[in-house]
Parts: sequence; C-alpha cells; structure tokens
Amino acid sequence: MGMSINTNPGAILAAVAAQRASKMMDEAMTRLSTGKRLNSAKDDPGALQVALRMEAEINGLAAAIKNSNDAQAAIDTGEGALAEVHTLLLRMRELAVQGSTGSVTTADRTALNSEVSALETEITRIGSSTTWGGINLLNGTYSSGKPIVFQIGPRSGNTLSFTMGYVKATTTANAQGTLGLSSDVLTQTKASAYIDVIDGAISIISTRRGSFGAVSNRLDSTLANLTNMKANIETAKGQIVDTDFATETAKLARAQILMQAATAMLAQANASKNQTLKLIGG
Repeated sequence: MGMSINTNPGAILAAVAAQRASKMMDEAMTRLSTGKRLNSAKDDPGALQVALRMEAEINGLAAAIKNSNDAQAAIDTGEGALAEVHTLLLRMRELAVQGSTGSVTTADRTALNSEVSALETEITRIGSSTTWGGINLLNGTYSSGKPIVFQIGPRSGNTLSFTMGYVKATTTANAQGTLGLSSDVLTQTKASAYIDVIDGAISIISTRRGSFGAVSNRLDSTLANLTNMKANIETAKGQIVDTDFATETAKLARAQILMQAATAMLAQANASKNQTLKLIGG
C-alpha cells in the first residue's frame, strides 16, 4: 500500500467507530437515567404504540376504580340511612305493642302517640335529606324508571344502574320505600292495627336494604377485578417500556471500551500520517 496524506482510511474508520460508540453510550446513559427503554418514538415504534394503548387502558381503569369507590360510598350511605329507618321502625313497633294493652291510660297513649308521630317525621326527614356528594339518594330522584347510573369500567357501556327508591313515612305503602304510617296509637284498637302496619313497613325497608347490599357486594367484586386488571396491565406495560438495568449497564461498559479503543486507534491513524510527512522533511 502506498503512503499518502490526502486520505486517511484508518482515521476515517476509527472516527466512524468512535461515533457509533458515542451513540451507544448516549442511548445507554439515557435509558439508565430515565429508567425507560422507550424515550422517543424512534426507539421502538411498534412497542410504543402498544405501550400508549396500555397507558390509555390504565388511566381508564384508574378512573373506573375511583368511580366504583364513589358508587360504593353512595350505596353505603343510602343503606346506612335505611338501617337508621329500620331502627326507628323497631322503636315504633315497640310503642305500638305497648299501646295495644288495656292497662295503658289515655295520658299514656297520648305520650306514646306523640313519640310515634315524631319518629314518623324523622323517617320522612331522613328520606328527604340523605345525600352523598350533593346527590339526594332517597328522596325519589332515583326511583322507579329513573335509576342512578355508575360508570364502573374503562369503556363505554361499562355501567351499573340502580334504583335508590325513596323513604316516606305517611304516603301509601309501596315497594319503592313509602311506608304507609298514617295511622295513630290513640286507642287500643288502633295501636293493635298499627303493629301490622309497622311490620309491613319493616318488610319494605328490609327488602330495600337487601337490594342495597346486593349492589354493594357487586361493587366489591367490580373493584377487585378492576384493581387486578390495572395491576396486570401495568406489569405488562413495564416490561415494554422500563429499562433493564443489568442489560443497559453492560451496554454502557461495552460502549465505553469501544470508545476508548476507537479513540486510541484514531490517534494511531493520525500519527501514521505524521510519519509520512517526515519523509518530506528528510
């Protein structure tokens, strides 16, 4: 091979090798510093598309979990109000049983009836004032044909509909929650009849509480499933986008060695041309 100074193939090849090693170092250091294998679309376009879809799914599941927790809280609030109504009805039944005996005086019946009336008023108040997050739960807003709809999944149509019903003491009894407590206990006969009325009201409230409990159990299962789905997708996404520190550390060490070797060879190639110039100087 002739000796020339216009072209230095050795230096050119060494410079190219140094550039490649520098790029490898930059890539490894970026991945190690960010903890992510995918830092831009060019790193792996196909994997990035999959990761972005997973990210959307994860965000949707997180929102669905929050919605489900909110739904659970609303249902628990409504059921708690019904539990209090049930307690009041038990007390009213006790008063009706007391008034059903002939040994109770007129004054006693008047006192019993006053308490019964107060408890009826409280039952209606509970129905009209029980709210969660500004939503009236038991005043008829979400009664028959007008269910409350909870979004409990990440996609359209992943909903749960539930009829809350209402609680009213003195309106004609029905399964939605009106109790028909419009009589009194001022006489022995009325007090005795009132026991049956109270039993009917207790049955209505018990049925409503059962409905609330069933929905609450469903939401427990929904939350468990959503949490499991979110955890699995997050794990799969992590395998795609997260840095393998062992692999990247090895790549960085290799790139550093190649950089040192390329730099040394570049210096050697440049030095060989200096030897050629010495021929001119004699």
